[in-house]
Amino acid sequence: MKVLVPVKRVIDYNVQVRVKSDQSGVELTNVKMAMNPFCEIAVEQAIRMKEAGQAEEIIVVSAGPQKAQETLRTALAMGADRGVHIESDTDLEPLAVAKLLQKVVEKEGAGIVVMGKQAIDGDNNQTGQMLSALLGWSQGTFISAIELNGDTVKVTREVDGGLEKVELRMPAVVTVDLRLNEPRYASLPNIMKAKKKPIDVMSIEELGVDVSPRVQVIKVEEPEKRKAGEIVGSVAELVDKLKNEAKVI
Repeated sequence: MKVLVPVKRVIDYNVQVRVKSDQSGVELTNVKMAMNPFCEIAVEQAIRMKEAGQAEEIIVVSAGPQKAQETLRTALAMGADRGVHIESDTDLEPLAVAKLLQKVVEKEGAGIVVMGKQAIDGDNNQTGQMLSALLGWSQGTFISAIELNGDTVKVTREVDGGLEKVELRMPAVVTVDLRLNEPRYASLPNIMKAKKKPIDVMSIEELGVDVSPRVQVIKVEEPEKRKAGEIVGSVAELVDKLKNEAKVI
């Protein structure tokens, strides 16, 4: 079985995000970029599937500019077998990404798609669900545990009320949450080997997908700075402020 893992290049989670002066977006110039943390977890899970003899090949896919190949090389150094780069110098919306992934899944004949539940830049949490609908496949979202069993896959979903266990028919799209695993670090020998692993480059035109934007960004603003707290002298004073100032009781 082939496992397909989409990965995205985003601003490193340790970097303080800055809004552009014209408020058209966030500043990316000279900013450290990295693989989306949820994508790292998805790559790790695919590798564990292969180590357990449940997968034959791991294909990582990224849509974006030329530098997206750096993210693919990181996944290859972790243990993926080969990469697919869909070239695009424009920002792609979740629906466009899902349509591109659909074409790659059909072309590669993948049996399961393992992907992050969301990217930390857009925070949309849409692509996996859209891909599942386009393919007509089962879907398991926000998973913190996964167990492959022949033609089915059992997943544990993290939902508002706690944990939900679901059994899905294969093929399936699963989106992973933080508690699924701890991604491994790429060793130096594997980093060197990754340089020789193949990355197929495709164009949007080649895949025949309309990626025209459906959403227009009007303005990007930083959130309001959190106001300092206030220390009260007694419980009575606290209750008075909650009742008369905050009006929450």
